[in-house]
Formats: sequence, C-alpha cells, structure tokens
Amino acid sequence: MELAALVTGGKDSALALYEAMRKHSIKYLVAMVPQREDSWMFHYPNIHMVDFFAEAAEIPLVKAETAGVKEAEVEDLKNLLAKLDVEGVVSGAVASTYQKTRIDKICQELNLRHIAPLWHKEPEKILNEIVENEFEVIIIGVYALGLDENWLGRKIDTETVEELIKLKEKFGISPVGEGGEYESLVLDAPYFKKKIQILETEKVWKENQGYLMVKKAELTPK
Repeated sequence: MELAALVTGGKDSALALYEAMRKHSIKYLVAMVPQREDSWMFHYPNIHMVDFFAEAAEIPLVKAETAGVKEAEVEDLKNLLAKLDVEGVVSGAVASTYQKTRIDKICQELNLRHIAPLWHKEPEKILNEIVENEFEVIIIGVYALGLDENWLGRKIDTETVEELIKLKEKFGISPVGEGGEYESLVLDAPYFKKKIQILETEKVWKENQGYLMVKKAELTPK
C-alpha cells in the first residue's frame, strides 16, 4: 500500500514512519507549517527542520502553511492530503484523542486508511524503541514542571529515559511528551541516508519554559 506519512521532525512521527516502512511503501512525507505557536494539531518549534528530515530520508516532502486556528487547520491538512495519490496516511499519534479522531475523520472523508503504529503503545516502550533502534533524538522544547533549561539540546538515551520516567512518577508528566510537555528533533534514524548536524542554535526561554531554535544545520555522511 502506498502511503503519505505525516512528519514533524520529531521522534513520534519518525518512529511511526519506521514502523510503517516495514510493511508499506512511503510515497510522500507530509508536513503542515503552523503560523502560530499554539497550534492545536501541529508542531511549531523547528518545523523548518522537516526539510532536512525529508532530504536525509530521501523521500519527497509535501508541505503547506496553516494559520494554526483550531479546526480550520484540520481542513488545511485535508486539502493537502486530497491532492496526493495515496491509499493511506501514517501518523505518530500516541494518546491524543483530539489528534487521532481528526485524522480518522479526514481519512474517512477522503477514503484513506489511517495507520497509527504507536497508538496506545506504552510510553516507556516507545522511548526504549527509540534508543534500541539507534535513533538520534534531542529535546528542543520544554513546557512542563520538572523540565528546566538544562534539558534543551539533551539527547534521548537510556539515562534520559530513566529520568523522564522518574518525572512521570513525581509530576505525572507523559514520558513521551504526549501532553505537550516537551518537543523533540530527530537528527538520525535507521532509514536516513545522511544525518543532520546542528551548527548553530539560539535558546529562547520565557519564565519556566522555552525552546532551542536551530539557526543553521547541514546534512553529513553517515
């Protein structure tokens, strides 16, 4: 089956893509670029890095801008997917019913299958699969109690996974950031032909939350 995979440059969509590639053909990567930070559906920090992601994976990227307004942005995604000659859509939805039901509805209206390989998978298992399959992922945005400025740029490895689980026990956060606790950026994946190297960043911090904006990056041989 030929699919379009929704990607953000973050770990969940990257892992969902990896799972889908084992059984299906990925014809396009699809990204929505919100024009506001508080988009209900789509990632905002470093969404520009999805261009590097697609080039590294050597899969054609189709993207479109959206104002990021609730529900209207869903229609924007539907309009983009309607233009693609595919049989289904892959998403990295884990536990967000808001996200999952809206993509389900779009797919139903367009007669597409919605494939969500991570749906209701245990957060700890998702993080361990990221580490075990040698994805290189860093945290580029933190928005929850227990996650301070020192987490920005931190690699998701075994030690980080253990600390995220401890924060879940202490503060009740989602270890995978499904509640918007943090955002991630994939620098390397098993299906990448090249890896992303960050050359310059700018830290943006406001009170108790912030993000690491990638100002300059390049692709390098693996």
